[in-house]
Order: sequence, then C-alpha cells, then structure tokens
Amino acid sequence: MSITPEMFLLFFMIGAAYLVGSIPSGLWISMACRGIDPRLAGSGNMGATNILRVVGKKEAILTLVADVIKGWLPVMAALLLEIEQRFVLLIGGSTILGHIFPVFLKLKGGKGVAVSLGVFLGIAPKIALISFIIWLAGVYGGKYSSAGALAAFGALPFVAFFLKPEIEFVVFSVMLSILVYLRHWENIRRLLHGEEKRV
Repeated sequence: MSITPEMFLLFFMIGAAYLVGSIPSGLWISMACRGIDPRLAGSGNMGATNILRVVGKKEAILTLVADVIKGWLPVMAALLLEIEQRFVLLIGGSTILGHIFPVFLKLKGGKGVAVSLGVFLGIAPKIALISFIIWLAGVYGGKYSSAGALAAFGALPFVAFFLKPEIEFVVFSVMLSILVYLRHWENIRRLLHGEEKRV
C-alpha cells in the first residue's frame, strides 16, 4: 500500500499538532519571566491557574493565551488546507494529547482545558464562546477554576449536540469531556472534601 500525498499530509499534520501541543508554555513563560518552575510549587500544574498562584497575573494571562493559541493553530492550518472535518478533529485531538502528555516533559503535562478551548475556537467558535462563558461563571460563582472547567466540559457534549449535531463532532466532544474529567480527578476529590484551593 503506497502512501498518497494526502495521507502523508495528514500524518505530518497529526505529528506536528502533537509537537505543538507538547510545547510547555506555562513552564517556559514562568522560567523566562520569573525564573520559577511552576511544577515545584502550588498544585505542580503548568496551567494558568497554578501560575497565577505561584508566579503572577501577567504570566498566567500569557500562559492562558499561549495554550489557547496552541490549540487553535493546528486546526486552523488544517482548515486552511481544506482537510476533512473528521481528520481536523484528529489533528485537534493530537494537539490536546500533546499538551496533556508532552514529549518534552516525559509525558507529564497539563489538564487540557485552555488548549481544548483553542481547538474549539478554530473548529466551532460559538461552542468555544459558550464553553468559555460557562467556565467564567463557574470560576466567579464558586471561586474554583476546576469547578469552572468541570462545568464547561460537563456541558460541552450537550452544547455540541444542539449547535453542531454531527455524530463525529459529538463523539469527539464526549471523549474530550471524559478526558478532562479524568485529568481533574484529584480536583474532584478535593472539591468533594472541601480541600480545593480557591482562585
């Protein structure tokens, strides 16, 4: 079986997306701006919330923006190349997996919230906006970033079903929600026991 140019492009895009997702934005920004390794303080996570706690507001905002761009860039490139939606979803999923299991950090990465927002910003901007609003409501309502993320990704499959009821897209949303919940397992435990730290 020979590899066609289309197949080569797809494999290249999936691999490139994983590498883009693997870029440890939070770590690099924190080290460059303050010389602080966020993995050694707070929750040990490299996401914007922990960086806000242990590094600073400016660095947290930069991390959030960088992680969103990481998710957005590969899928936008795929859309510009007119790759089929099902394969665009594979590329977006590869980016998210790269963020969660980065090759540059021995597969120990983030929880996938901001990078997933970036993926949806490219694929379905309305769903991304609604998810962001739900996340904000969760954060400001309960003062827990994890609660906002859990609310947003808990609602995601339902929002996807009503706004973009295509089977492959809804399945992608369900799988992503399950992945994010698994990555927040410790946060869920702390929330249930009243031990989660507020933003």
